[in-house]
Amino acid sequence: MSEPHVTLDPSGLDPVQQKLRGPLEDQLTSALQAAADRIRAGYAGEPVEDVCRRLLDETRSGLHPDIAAGFQPDMDEFCRVAVAIVRGELT
Repeated sequence: MSEPHVTLDPSGLDPVQQKLRGPLEDQLTSALQAAADRIRAGYAGEPVEDVCRRLLDETRSGLHPDIAAGFQPDMDEFCRVAVAIVRGELT
């Protein structure tokens, strides 16, 4: 699996969010990748569910509080990243 990336669904965004979509996706992606790197580096055999929850928590902690509060990712996708971390497939 390549580096994780966040893509926002434009149909779920208000006009202001649509204008800021690119920079917002960049910030979310950066926070997700940093969280994935930290978790991958410290992975010690935890179950996928724990890794998925930690990935979400650490991604949110890397965001501005207002952005973190509104960040509602597709948890199936987050768990795919967690599975890749557990399997050692994330590059």
